[in-house]
Amino acid sequence: MKNISRKNWLLIWILGMTGQICWNIENSWFNNFVYDKIAPDPAIVSWMVGVSAVVSTFCAFLVGIWGDRAGRRKPFICVGYVLWGLFTFLFGATEMIPKNPLFIAAAAVVLADAVMSFFGSVGNDGGFSPWTTDISNDQNRGKLGGALAVMPVFATIFGAVVSGILIEKLDFFAFFGLMGGLVALVGIFSLFTLEDSPTLAPRRDEKGFLHQFLSVFNWNTVRENQELFWVFIVMTVYFIGFNVYFPYITIYFVNYLGYDYGMTGIIQGAGLLAASLLTIPAARLIDRGKMASVILGALFCNTAGLVLVSISQLLPVLLAGVFGAGIGYILVLQTLTAWMKNLYPEEQRGQFEGIKQIFFVCIPMIAGPAIAAPVINHLGVEREVNGVMGMVPAPSLFLISALLTLLTLIPLVIAVRKKSQ
Repeated sequence: MKNISRKNWLLIWILGMTGQICWNIENSWFNNFVYDKIAPDPAIVSWMVGVSAVVSTFCAFLVGIWGDRAGRRKPFICVGYVLWGLFTFLFGATEMIPKNPLFIAAAAVVLADAVMSFFGSVGNDGGFSPWTTDISNDQNRGKLGGALAVMPVFATIFGAVVSGILIEKLDFFAFFGLMGGLVALVGIFSLFTLEDSPTLAPRRDEKGFLHQFLSVFNWNTVRENQELFWVFIVMTVYFIGFNVYFPYITIYFVNYLGYDYGMTGIIQGAGLLAASLLTIPAARLIDRGKMASVILGALFCNTAGLVLVSISQLLPVLLAGVFGAGIGYILVLQTLTAWMKNLYPEEQRGQFEGIKQIFFVCIPMIAGPAIAAPVINHLGVEREVNGVMGMVPAPSLFLISALLTLLTLIPLVIAVRKKSQ
């Protein structure tokens, strides 16, 4: 299997883009929804992001192993996307919950986000991601990694520009309903078009599901896949820094800098779109094994970009800053995606997609916002948001994120050494 078929490329883009748009809505607009409709409190965002990260990681692990044992990904993709769309729509209904006491409304949005994330992980993380590994190989994963890396960028551009306009026109509840319906329709579409890889066969642990589930936590598994686990750690450290600022970047542009949603979208979208053009030359370097060089350059651009965002409110500087941070995000994700998929044990692809979520989603999305919340509360500024006083992010958030991102160099050096052994 040397090439990915045109039909599968089409499905990769349709399912991947739809999934990333929905994740972007959760990672960005759910947070803005909380500030606008519930309370301008970073602690609620921190809890919402952290709990959903734990839920989606556990689900990806569970469904990935289930798919390995069944030798099928399609049912999880189809059902997951349909229910993902439904619960995206239902999340918007939480704005109708009374805000006094605030604890009830806060708990409701955390729970609603967790349920939506569960089904999103069923369809996207536990089903779609291992399916892309099943239908690809080490000859085309640089291109696949590039496609999967730019999808979140295009989704962010869509989320920043189109979503901002739609929310201003429709408000949050109707917007969540519209986008949830789109995701559900894509799930139905995949039911009639998607096929599992012909090389995918059931891989069952004779000792049962629980033994297979827990086998990956055996130290021997780590010892036998040392390079892969160091790549996972590279991902964790980078995305902790990323999740310090990213959940709050739109809040910063709107409530600190004073831009409206539309202009915020243009700034973020233009910078990220320009950065996405670098995935083509990066794919060639990745397929030639130059992973460390790509990541090193990406980290430099990422750090410089976050510093620029923090030191100026001028539009050209902000555009340059988003461009630099976008290069870091896109190229790091592209490179790590290809690097990891090349190292996954063939008989445990779904299981290792679940493990990846621990390092990619669970740890970073708990640690990043947990770091950000006290930074915002102590170094942010007090502003009125929809008639309620609260703390909003200040430039210090981006400087701290930049410093944390540089720590990625430590595990990167070790991963490169393991690669050369």
